[in-house]
Amino acid sequence: MLVFLGAVIEGFDLQAAGVAAPKLGPVFGLTPEQMGVFFSSATFGLIFGALLGGVIADRWGRRAGLATALLLFGVFSIATAWATGFQSLVVMRFLTGVGLGGALPNLVSIAAEAAEPGRRGRAVALMYAGVPLGGAVVSVVAMLGLHDDWRSIFVVGGVLPLLLVVPLMTLLPPLTVDKTAQKNGERTSIRSALFRPETLAPTLLLWAAFFFGLLVVYLLLNWLPQLLVGSGLSRGQASFVQILFNVGGAIGSLIAGRLLDGERPSLAVGSCFAFLIVSLLAMSAVSGNFASTLVAGAVVGGAVLCAQALLYGIAPQCYPAEVRGTGVGISVAVGRLGSIAGPLYAGALLARGMSPEQVLYAILPIAAICGLATVMLVSRRHRLAVPAA
Repeated sequence: MLVFLGAVIEGFDLQAAGVAAPKLGPVFGLTPEQMGVFFSSATFGLIFGALLGGVIADRWGRRAGLATALLLFGVFSIATAWATGFQSLVVMRFLTGVGLGGALPNLVSIAAEAAEPGRRGRAVALMYAGVPLGGAVVSVVAMLGLHDDWRSIFVVGGVLPLLLVVPLMTLLPPLTVDKTAQKNGERTSIRSALFRPETLAPTLLLWAAFFFGLLVVYLLLNWLPQLLVGSGLSRGQASFVQILFNVGGAIGSLIAGRLLDGERPSLAVGSCFAFLIVSLLAMSAVSGNFASTLVAGAVVGGAVLCAQALLYGIAPQCYPAEVRGTGVGISVAVGRLGSIAGPLYAGALLARGMSPEQVLYAILPIAAICGLATVMLVSRRHRLAVPAA
């Protein structure tokens, strides 16, 4: 339960910037390019956080890694609310991203290690379902006008992780791996898991899938409200679509676990990505129609976060326990480059005069590449598997 709550809080903070953007942008007079930089500053911090969080988890335990990450992004989320200009916004959001990035490898490792080997995909997917639920909560806050201004979103997003630290340190065991195995085998295990000839291709597939998958996810998470408003919806309607996007994502995450642990995962994963492409086409076709966009938003959310949950379910199965946090952290860090590219990509397209519908079309080939890499990865999963620890 504590891990699931941590995922919910992470989802809240990850989408706080996108929800606050319609009010924050006019206050500071931000251009589309500056908005893209603001969105990407957090995801740039996620790279460093993912690497740091994974190392802390393997050396001092999953609990210490998660608590440190919660403290970090809690403090700097609150600090974001008191930014005075574009530069301070970018710096505070970057530091918030470092904490957010450190949390996810620990959440994934804890969920994987708490489950039986045959159910690890399902356990990680269940944990990951908390991320879009957190995004739905922040969207509800925005839609109902429960925040007085954009600052309150970041204050709430900072207080929540700080409140979770004490229960986490009190109730969750350290989950520290065997130190002797770690001392004798950490360097060799990482090298063999990532770079030996028979595992190099699967590792590169994992990194490619994370890069292109997170590009699509973070483009939509950060820009979807703006794209919907640009298509003719009101801000309240756009917030409601964002809620259903996240609810659909939570359901899709749960489905992903069953797909990954099923008998024919390659076919199921391929179908998931085909469904994602069709759903993006449908959303672009119904743009401006509120009722149709509601349905399309829920379907797109379910498809894109189902695809992402599949990757998080696969990643911890690729590494032995003593380097699992580091291995997952490296994979997520590579994917965070896509998190940076996604918001910048959308900002550049809009600055060139593209319509919201054209931006959605531009996502399609990226989603297809991610799908191809993921299908190839899942089909070769037996070559990535390691003994359960």
